[in-house]
Amino acid sequence: MNTPALKSTEPSAPIAPAPAPAQTLAVPAEPSPSPLAMGAQGATAAEAIACALAAPERTAEEAAAHPLILVVHASVGSGHRSAANAIAEALEEAGEAARAAGDDNSLEARSEVRVLDILDFGRIVFDGDKTASMFTGWTRPFYDLTWRYTLTGRLLWGGGTIWARLMYPKFTEYVRRLRPAAIVATHITAANVAVSARMITGQSFPIVCVPTDYEAEGLWPHLHTDLFCVANESMAETLRPRRVPEDRILITGIPASPAFSRTYDRAKAREAFGLPQDKQVVLALAGAKLPQPYVHFRAAIGEMLPFMHAMPSMQLVIVAGADEDYERELRRQVAEYGLANVTVLGYVNAMAELMEAADVVICKPGGLTVTECLCAHAPMILLGRAYGQEKANVRMLTAAGAAMAATTPRELLDTLRHISDHSASAHAMLMNASILRRPNAAEDIARATFALIRREPPRDAKLRAKHFLHFYWGKKPAHVR
Repeated sequence: MNTPALKSTEPSAPIAPAPAPAQTLAVPAEPSPSPLAMGAQGATAAEAIACALAAPERTAEEAAAHPLILVVHASVGSGHRSAANAIAEALEEAGEAARAAGDDNSLEARSEVRVLDILDFGRIVFDGDKTASMFTGWTRPFYDLTWRYTLTGRLLWGGGTIWARLMYPKFTEYVRRLRPAAIVATHITAANVAVSARMITGQSFPIVCVPTDYEAEGLWPHLHTDLFCVANESMAETLRPRRVPEDRILITGIPASPAFSRTYDRAKAREAFGLPQDKQVVLALAGAKLPQPYVHFRAAIGEMLPFMHAMPSMQLVIVAGADEDYERELRRQVAEYGLANVTVLGYVNAMAELMEAADVVICKPGGLTVTECLCAHAPMILLGRAYGQEKANVRMLTAAGAAMAATTPRELLDTLRHISDHSASAHAMLMNASILRRPNAAEDIARATFALIRREPPRDAKLRAKHFLHFYWGKKPAHVR
């Protein structure tokens, strides 16, 4: 075995057998809304789209009687989809509440909600997760340059039909035939395709944009969005110089699953996962659908492992996710180092309960991940060199004192030692995070969406004019990136 990069001053402990897998809580995974709820159980996305396009076109009267709300994401990572599912759940719960109150004729009670992946409608259907993985390793600085400096200053993107004309005519036809009451977008591609479809079809439904990070990328369709639902005031300050009117900005927070805002019994959660009650539990979220974005994260965790001998008051829990090879390698290392205070878990359904069991979470600074930690009252250590939107997330969280950041294994080790010696620092992060924590974001977005549907369509030419592509000149940026 290779000698770790960091030199341990602790004596080697005897080799212990790999710890047995901890049992997860007997809580089933929350079902995700069907990608295309067409009533055809088990249908693929392509089949569901074909079914919808072959069905008779809805009349204006039918659309008014049974309003359809589309929540559209792009399967580029899991965050955009998770946010879309949380919003859809809040919209559906509003309908259930209205029906339970006997108000069957209300907009909420009559509405249908569908969650769509915009990539399923493309002329060329590609794997968004694999495409996102291309912007890792040596290519990440190029992504950072594009995300942080292109279209983020004075020259801005407004919106246009180019997205639908070139890649997404199926979505335009889908919108033309089904006449949605509103479209909520959690990804810039989904937002721009929705704008394109509205321009081409001449319909008047509102478009709600929900960025899923703590900064808004420059390619959101600023001038053609009816409402931006953003995480905090800092994001609102970014939109104002882009000439987004004040009445089209709503500070809601980033929508996360309600599971992360519920209260759980910490002692029972620790017992269910086989974790000690008398130690500081440090949870490392190293699992991912694709391993490429986590290469450096996992390497840092691996270099830190031998030094867990020096922190007997801590219990490190590493979640490997569905990556069975990585899980086996972790267990091998834990056994070789003889680490009784390290637990390795595979895929975990009850993640909210596991966060409740933890005193601090080590994670990548993805928008949904940090939002889930905020909602779950879990102090964070953001690990790794951040680029693009992740850099904005790190800057915002650390500036607020709501998280600590570590770029290298040495910094991570020092941070853990600090928390081990000064547990009050974790409590301070929780206190500071209260300014950012917005557990009711999905419900607020749902209420705002219904309010927009009820409102008479705006007559603002900027929201209805048709452009193939639209750039415009903004004011001085509020935040220099």
